[in-house]
Amino acid sequence: MLVRLQGVLNSEQVQVAADLLSRCTFADGVESAGARAGRVKRNLEAAGGQSSLTPVNNLVMGALLRHPDYRAAALARSVAAPFYSRYRSGMHYGSHIDDPIMGGSAPYRSDIAITIFLSDPAAYGGGELAIESRFGPQAIKLPAGDAALYPASNVHEVRPVTSGERLVAVTWVQSLVRDAHKRELLFELHQAREQMLREAPESEAAQRLEVVYANLVRLWAEI
Repeated sequence: MLVRLQGVLNSEQVQVAADLLSRCTFADGVESAGARAGRVKRNLEAAGGQSSLTPVNNLVMGALLRHPDYRAAALARSVAAPFYSRYRSGMHYGSHIDDPIMGGSAPYRSDIAITIFLSDPAAYGGGELAIESRFGPQAIKLPAGDAALYPASNVHEVRPVTSGERLVAVTWVQSLVRDAHKRELLFELHQAREQMLREAPESEAAQRLEVVYANLVRLWAEI
């Protein structure tokens, strides 16, 4: 399931995040990659442990956690602090799959990956996020402030940047619902339920949808 999260950050928040990140030190992204991914990863990442990352983390993650489509699609049990990645001309991240277990001393299962775009798409050439799906590869280049949410189990890549600079935040979620197909069904049911609650909140159909959704979450969630 690929979900576009529109307006995670507004234009003012995007600018604040970019300004904060301009004061951070960036290092070779290979340092955070596994052995296989390190062979195809060519980018820069904000070095961990910088106090200057705290305000940008609070801004970006606070906005993400409040987004209603994120909450409905992810059904998060835990979410990681983001990585901030910078791609300049010639940089890319070749075809790879994310590590299934992340977090070092506080491990979590990476069910979902989220890329939050912090650069205007007109500010750089290339740099599409290409995700393999049952419909074939889907190339994504979203407006600044929007995000793409997708299964971390899908093979994906960042195509070479040909000009300008691509800046993104990337994070991972361990979901309460491990199975990606079940999460997709729940998200579709959630959307139908929300529409029904807007159009006919007192109807029997709306009440039945509410019961079915709640009981499926209860059945499938792992606490």
